[in-house]
Order: sequence, then structure tokens, then C-alpha cells
Amino acid sequence: MNCIGVLTSGGDAPGMNPCVRAVVRTAMAHHLHVKAVRHGFEGVMHCNFEDMHARDVGGIIQRGGTILQTARCKEFYTVEGQELGVKNLRYGGIDALVVIGGDGTMHGAMALHRLGYPVVGVPASIDNDIWGTSMAIGVDTALNTIVEAIDKLRDTASSHKRAFLVETMGRHCGYLALMGGVIGGAEIVLLPEVETHPDEVVECIAEGYARGKTHAIIVVAEGAKYNATALSKYIEEKSNFQTRVTILGHIQRGGSPTAFDRLLAARMGVRAVDALLKGNNGKMVGLHGRDISLVPLEEVTSKQREINMEYVEMVRMLAK
Repeated sequence: MNCIGVLTSGGDAPGMNPCVRAVVRTAMAHHLHVKAVRHGFEGVMHCNFEDMHARDVGGIIQRGGTILQTARCKEFYTVEGQELGVKNLRYGGIDALVVIGGDGTMHGAMALHRLGYPVVGVPASIDNDIWGTSMAIGVDTALNTIVEAIDKLRDTASSHKRAFLVETMGRHCGYLALMGGVIGGAEIVLLPEVETHPDEVVECIAEGYARGKTHAIIVVAEGAKYNATALSKYIEEKSNFQTRVTILGHIQRGGSPTAFDRLLAARMGVRAVDALLKGNNGKMVGLHGRDISLVPLEEVTSKQREINMEYVEMVRMLAK
């Protein structure tokens, strides 16, 4: 093995840059060449490769997003596209690849592994829906952004005695909404995994005001059955409560990664290169307790990480 490639794919996540930095400098410490693959798997399809050196990753540890940029590539979904991708990587002199991204990215890595190409995945997704790791890169930063927003909204909600509905990202996984609700002290959380009727939300707000509360914070996951806008309209039609909607959107993806995400990214990047050097291909690095260990990509791509339902009850109990 003479050259390792590194790419970021799918949705960007805070901490991708520290991970790229760790991969590049760890590989160089082992006297390997490093090539960046620009624009994710789209870059694989178009041979968008360039040499990386230590100074190329200087000063990026605190930056959000990804300096390698990212894209979703439909062409790579096909077997023909994957076979062409392997040919391009080998033609470009890249002997093995570190792939940083979310669930879809791990499926792309698995496709390369099936074709006999050496690859190791690094989980980076604010959704935290990837099997095989208790935490993905970017989750902690996104949660801090959500909690900061909830804290600020509570100030104005208390001033006007309003109910604020905060919609978080997460696709079909309610992790961000659930944990944001626990940490942010929400009255109720609506999740894709748990169906909640709007009448329950109205009742929850009413009970809170009856206990003397001056505000109500409702956190809604974007994949929930009722989105924040529709829920707001329903609440105002069925009660005399004033509501306001805040859709956090892509602000959750941005910003400087937290200390936790920087350390996690560095540890995962170092372990990914170490795995390739030892021939542990077809794996994903994952956080298990305090340790970074390897999980087969076949296992990662065949399962879906689920939320801990104990936190659902925790939100209800702590909101009283």
C-alpha cells in the first residue's frame, strides 16, 4: 500500500474536517501518500483526485463543513458505476480509501468492498442513524446548536406566554429531536418512531399552563407524522394558545465542531488509517463506550440504529 485516498460524502457534518486532517497526517506519519477525492463519490466517477500534504490540512480543525466538498451521486448507485469507480481509483494510484459520511455513504463503501477494493468507513452524520456506533461525527455539535436555539426561544416564549414549536432535522430518525427535547427541557417531543396525535399536544400545553408554566416548548422531528407548521395551525384552531414555529433547518449542520466532535473525529480518522494498514478492510470505525472499534460494513448496512425509548418517557416525566 503506497497511497490512501480520503473522501467525504452525503450531507456535511461538523467534524468532517478534523477527521480529514487526522487521516492525512496519520497516513503521512506511516510514509504513505494521500490523495483527496473531491465531491464524494461523484469525484470517484470523474477521477477528481489531487495530492494532499500536511500543510493542506493546516488550520481546518475548527472549520465546519468539509474542505473536500460533498455530493450525492446517482451514477454510483448502479453496479456499472461502482465497477467504473474501482477502475478509476486504481487508475488514479489510490490503493485504499477512507470514506467519511452517513448511512448512504456506508452503503457506497460496502459496494466498493464487495468488488474487492480496500475501504474503511467513518460515520459522520448529524442524524445519528448509523448502526455500529453510539455517536457519529457531527451529532454533538448539532445538538448544541439545537439546545442553544431552544434556550433562546424559551426566553421570548416566557415573555409572551406562547407555545413555540421547534422543528429539527434527522430525516426518519428522531434522535436529534428526542435528545434536544431532553436537554432543552421540552414539554413534549414528536418523533417518527412514536405516533403522537395533535390533541395530545394541546392537552400537554393546557396542563402545563394549569400548573403555572409561562411557556411551552414542543420539539418536532422533521420525519414526524405532523410537521411543525401543520401542528401549529391545529393547535390554534383547537385552542386559544398562541403558537410560533421555528424551523432550524440547515443551521444545524453548520458551525465550528465542538471539542467532543473534534476529538471523536481525530480518533476515528487515526483508527481508520490503522485499520487499512493492518488489512482490516470492509469495516467501519465506531464508538463503543470509550473505545473506538471496528464493525463490519455488512452489519452496518443491514441494520438501522434506533432511538432509546427510555428517553421518550424521560421527556414526559421531566416536563411535569
